[in-house]
Amino acid sequence: MTLKRILGTLALLLTPALAFAHPGHGDNGLMAGISHPIGGLDHLLAMVAVGLWAAQQQGAARWALPCTFVGTMLIGGVLGFAGLNLPALESGIAASVLALGLAVALAVRPPLSLAVAATALFALFHGVAHGLELPDMSSPWTYAAGFVAATAALHAVGYAVVRLLPQAAAPLVRLAGAASAATGVWLLAG
Repeated sequence: MTLKRILGTLALLLTPALAFAHPGHGDNGLMAGISHPIGGLDHLLAMVAVGLWAAQQQGAARWALPCTFVGTMLIGGVLGFAGLNLPALESGIAASVLALGLAVALAVRPPLSLAVAATALFALFHGVAHGLELPDMSSPWTYAAGFVAATAALHAVGYAVVRLLPQAAAPLVRLAGAASAATGVWLLAG
């Protein structure tokens, strides 16, 4: 599958979600949950970066990083639904954009336990933010299903880009990581 086909498929998949993210379409929570990770630049960059970084890894890290992110994000979402707020929540999310972007840019391969711990910490911040932003008229569980599905799709897009591009394109992936890290710095600067 070529990069052009991947990007075209992604555009087709995301178009309905973006259209239904606007008010007036009835809010059962699912579309609100889908639109949150896609509509926020900080969430979008971090979640694609998890997929990019996972694809740069070897062995169990390839599946452990995205699975850890999704699972921990869901736990964070439940905590956010319950009203828990983390100190420096927005700074933690911005730091995740910076750190994950750097991890991709440098193609770092830390020990699996360190990579999973960092991924879980970042996912917790994203999950709590999702949970705290539950729309008034939404079902928490359909909203959670939406943000989990969108997150998994964004991880898959990042993963597919790395795995399907020729090895010669690796510098472009690293450049995308550097751009994400720079965005993280900009977000932290505020």
